[in-house]
Amino acid sequence: MADNAWIAVDAMGGDDGLAVMLAGVARARRRFEGMRFFLVGDEAQIAEGLKSHPNLSAASEIVHAPEIVGSNEKPSQAIRRARTTSMGIAIDLVKQRRAAAAVSSGNTGALMAMAKLSLRTLPGIDRPALAAPLPTLGDNDVVMLDLGANTECDARNLVQFAVMGAAYARVLLELDNPRVALLNIGSEDQKGTDEIRDAAAVLRGQNHLPLNFTGFIEGNQLARGEVDVIVCDGFAGNIALKTAEGTARFVGDLLKRAFRSSTRSKIGFLISRPATQLLRDHLDPNNHNGAVFLGLNGVVVKSHGSANELGVATAIGNAAKMVRADLTRRIAEDLLNFEDAA
Repeated sequence: MADNAWIAVDAMGGDDGLAVMLAGVARARRRFEGMRFFLVGDEAQIAEGLKSHPNLSAASEIVHAPEIVGSNEKPSQAIRRARTTSMGIAIDLVKQRRAAAAVSSGNTGALMAMAKLSLRTLPGIDRPALAAPLPTLGDNDVVMLDLGANTECDARNLVQFAVMGAAYARVLLELDNPRVALLNIGSEDQKGTDEIRDAAAVLRGQNHLPLNFTGFIEGNQLARGEVDVIVCDGFAGNIALKTAEGTARFVGDLLKRAFRSSTRSKIGFLISRPATQLLRDHLDPNNHNGAVFLGLNGVVVKSHGSANELGVATAIGNAAKMVRADLTRRIAEDLLNFEDAA
């Protein structure tokens, strides 16, 4: 994909409003200088906000959208207003091939429904999956999917998720042969549901794709860095994700409480500040922001609603990587190779 590809940004999405979105896009622009942006939303408000970002203004075009999708709006309601909302118009720009990717910090359910209806799934994909990078103790993040798009999955769905997740890891994590595992309640072959065991049997039998299937992984090993892709249904994935996020906040709050407990602890904090700052940066979700809907005829990235400027820039950066690596084509080719060898 050309370096001057366009990314459509839902500028009105996110909990903290337009200012944070524009600051994040401007930050991403400094990293990916060749990228250009469609800023979708209220034209007057975006034009006013761009006065603070002249470099972004020169690399962007405003696309007016009179409405926004509410954070609590039902997907069925949002779909009916797709042609007039900033989220719907951003996705439509991808459908028209005017933009190579769309990024939104808005309502996840609405974004998924609109993207699936507008872009459709790739040949060979039954359901798209929501994938995101999570921090680990290893040398790189781990890609986990599905994180909530599909609460019930059969073995075929899980195998497709594994193929898509491996392709994504090769792009995002720059790995030639990512290690892939299925989330399960144990590592033994007889553990888990029929769907998980059947998917494992299929993946063990493949030797023609650039992925290394390592078997099952348990929930207490998610952050060990021993695998690069973790595959599960959306029900288990969403619970695992929320548990990991809650644990990270718990650890951070516990450290704050401990360091404030006495004068000696406060002195200890000053001495250990460099180490605690490294921990804070590693656990900061803004450094790992940007979930992608894999399996669609186009790139759609979901930024966390509470993401700050750094988080928005990280999500856009992930979208840029996928565009430049032509991830959609790679997934389609891997699926074709998988089916041909089956």
